[in-house]
Amino acid sequence: MISISVYNTAGKETGKIQVDEALLGGEIRHELLKLAYVRYHANRRSDNNPTLTRSDVEGSTRKLYKQKGTGNARRGDKKANILRGGGHGKAKVAHDWRLDMPRKQRQLANRNALLAKAVDGEIKLVEGLKFEKPSTKQFQAVVDALGVGKSCLFAMQDTRTSVGVSARNLDNLSVTQIDRVNAFDVLNHRYFVAEKEAFQAYLDRAAKNA
Repeated sequence: MISISVYNTAGKETGKIQVDEALLGGEIRHELLKLAYVRYHANRRSDNNPTLTRSDVEGSTRKLYKQKGTGNARRGDKKANILRGGGHGKAKVAHDWRLDMPRKQRQLANRNALLAKAVDGEIKLVEGLKFEKPSTKQFQAVVDALGVGKSCLFAMQDTRTSVGVSARNLDNLSVTQIDRVNAFDVLNHRYFVAEKEAFQAYLDRAAKNA
């Protein structure tokens, strides 16, 4: 069992919860995490904007003028890459960088990334986090109290609440819903912070699907 500390909004530890490693994959699977990280990174990569080659340009293939006797440089058709409106000499070709991964493997990688953070002591749970209205200043105070300002992924049940809106303008902090947590985002941040109730619900779903 792994102990994860629970804090209040003032940064004081109020308790701990015990998490069974088996719910998060049992052991850290480095190869699986690498596969998942590379997949998410590749799927976020934008596609190239393809350009036209000479064969793609519309128009006649007639030679512009005869080869000799005009005093001009030799020319073929108007599709040549050195002429305005011609095709590119080294055209960009559309390429799909996306990678696939079985659903159960993705889910295991997501949980295993949390296990890696838990083993390193980089998961913090917070309770009693409620704002009457959005306030970036209040949320910054919570982040400072928890000591996670360097780089943090904050997971909550619903990002549309006053708390979720308050965190949008903070640097080095990303907000996500607990059911959308993935290995790429977890590993890309130093700390993982979550609402206690949301994290417990996440573990309950993991135990149900195990």
